[in-house]
Amino acid sequence: MSAPDSPSRPTPGPKLPPYGPSITIVQAKKVADAALAQARANGWTVVIAIVDPGGHLVYLEKLDQTQVGSVVIAEQKARSAAIFKRPTKMFQERLARGGDGLLVLRLAGAIPVEGGVPLIVDGKLVGALGVSGGSSSEDEACAVAGAKALS
Repeated sequence: MSAPDSPSRPTPGPKLPPYGPSITIVQAKKVADAALAQARANGWTVVIAIVDPGGHLVYLEKLDQTQVGSVVIAEQKARSAAIFKRPTKMFQERLARGGDGLLVLRLAGAIPVEGGVPLIVDGKLVGALGVSGGSSSEDEACAVAGAKALS
């Protein structure tokens, strides 16, 4: 008789930050200024949306001539990064792998497009930033620049 197969251990998920206090308006403006500086330096027209840990809008700024449709997308990217505690780029990469990565399409509120990043202060999630208006990589560059303003 052969021994029964031992169950395999599931692959662990990423370590996610705990929730912290909600981002303040002063912090939100600091994040927005850094993200917009990146956009302006490169001639990109974007929308910046900043949300609290629950995904509720705290601050929004749209550069002149940014396509109107980017307002909603920036908010959705920020909300997705906040409620899932991870960059939206992770969803994009998982979806691109195909196979079980397609499960991302069934996660309500998950936006699989670069440009949404959690905002972390003292190791805790205080909100998230979403950027839209440029290419995905341009949006991501602005979001990363904005997030660095709090570190």
